[in-house]
Amino acid sequence: MKQFRQRYLGDRAFYGKVLTIAIPIIIQNFITNFVGMLDNIMVGRMGTDQMNGVAIVNQLMFVFFLCVWGAVSGAGIFSAQYYGKGDHEGVRDTFRGKIVLVSIVLLIGCGIFLVFGDTLVSQFLHKTDGVGNAEATLAYAHSYLRIMLIGLVPFVIGNAYSNTLRDIGQTMLPMKAGIIAVFVNLILNYVLIFGHFGMPGLGSDGAAIATVVSRFVETGIMIVWTHTHKEQAKFIVGAYRTLRIPLSLVKQIIIKGTPLAVNEALWSIGMTVLNQNYSLRGLAVVGAFNISTTITNLFGVVYIAMGDAVAIIVGQLLGAKKMDEAKDTDRKIIFFSFSLCVVIAAILACTSSLFPAIYNTEQQVKDLAAMLIRISALFMPMWALMHCCYFTLRTGGVTFVTFLFDSFFMWVVEIPVVFLLAHFTAIPAQMLYLSVQMTELIKVVIGIALVKKGIWVKNIVGN
Repeated sequence: MKQFRQRYLGDRAFYGKVLTIAIPIIIQNFITNFVGMLDNIMVGRMGTDQMNGVAIVNQLMFVFFLCVWGAVSGAGIFSAQYYGKGDHEGVRDTFRGKIVLVSIVLLIGCGIFLVFGDTLVSQFLHKTDGVGNAEATLAYAHSYLRIMLIGLVPFVIGNAYSNTLRDIGQTMLPMKAGIIAVFVNLILNYVLIFGHFGMPGLGSDGAAIATVVSRFVETGIMIVWTHTHKEQAKFIVGAYRTLRIPLSLVKQIIIKGTPLAVNEALWSIGMTVLNQNYSLRGLAVVGAFNISTTITNLFGVVYIAMGDAVAIIVGQLLGAKKMDEAKDTDRKIIFFSFSLCVVIAAILACTSSLFPAIYNTEQQVKDLAAMLIRISALFMPMWALMHCCYFTLRTGGVTFVTFLFDSFFMWVVEIPVVFLLAHFTAIPAQMLYLSVQMTELIKVVIGIALVKKGIWVKNIVGN
C-alpha cells in the first residue's frame, strides 16, 4: 500500500500545482460547454430541423477547429519547453510560427466551406425514420454556416494567443476571457434566437451571430491584456516587428509539429466520417448525437484539462531536464485523471435521462440520446487514460507515434468497423457507437505501454 501511494498519489504540493493549472482550464471549458449546452437547448426549442442544421455545421466546423488546434499545438510543444528553460526569445519565435500557421489554415478552411459547404452538409441528410425535413435542415445549415465563417478570424488569432499564454503558465487570462465571452454569447442567444427586447427572432441565425460576436470579445480581451502586461507575457515584446522565424526552429516545428497537425486533421475528419456513418440510420440519430455529445462534453472537461496539465507541467520539467520528476509527475496526473473520471462518469450515467427531456424534439430522439449518454459514461475513464497518454507522448516530441496511436488507428480500425456495420448490417445506432468505443480499448493498452516504456522522456529544445 505504501508503494502504491508513493507511485500514484502525490502530496498536497503536487495536487496544488496540478489544480492551479487545471482548475482555470476546467472552469473555462465547463462554462463554455455549459453555455454551449444552453445554446443547444435554445436552438433545440426551435425544432428538430434547426437543431440538426446547426449540429451538422458544428460537426464540420469541428474539423476546422481541430486543425487550428493541431497547428498551434505543434509549435506549442516547443513553447512550454522554451519557457521551462527561461528562453523568452524561443517562446516569441514559436508564437510567430503559430500566427503564420493559423493564417494558412484559415485561408484553406474558408475556401473549402465556401465552395463545398452545402455538399458536405448533404452527406448527413438521410431521411429514413420519419423524423425531420432534409430540405429545411439544409437551408438552416447553409445560412448558419455563412454567418459562422466571419467568426473564424478571431477564433484562429485567439487560439495563437491563448495557447501561448497557457504554455507560459498564464492560464487565468484565457479562462477569464472565455467566461466573459460565453456569457456574451448566452445573452445574445437569448435575445437573438427568440427575439427579445425588440429584436427579431432569428432562430439558428441568431445563434450564429451571437457566437461570432462572443469570439471577437474573447480574442479582443486576450490581445489587449497580453500587449499591456509585457512583464508577464515577455514573448509579445517585439513579436510583430517581423514574422521571421529561425530556420532551425522551422525545421523542428515541421519535423515534430507536422505529424501532430496532420493527426488532428485526420482525427477530426475521421470523427466526422464516423458521425456521417451513424447518420445513415436517419435524422433522429443526428439529433440524438447532437444532444449526447453536448452533454458528454460538459462532463468531459476534467480529462481535457488534465491533458493540458500534462502538456504544461511535464513539458516544463522536460525543458528543465528534470527527467525523473517528469516521469513521476506524469504517472500521478494520469492516475488522478482516471480516478476523477470514474466518479464523473457515475454521475453522468445517473443523470442521462434528465438532459434530453429539456429538448423540443421527438421522444425517439430523446430516448436514443439518453442511451448514447450512458454508453459515453461507461467509456469516460478509458478516455481519460487515452487523453493523458496522448499528451504525455506529444509533450516529449514523440509526435509520429501519437499519429499512429490516434488518427491512424481511427482510419485503419474504427472507420472500417463502423462502415461495415452501418452499410451491411441493420444494427441500431447505439450498437454502432458501442462497437466503435470497444475498439478503443486496444489504444488504452498501447498508450499505457508506450508511456511506461519512457520513449517520451526527452528534452527537445537543447541547451
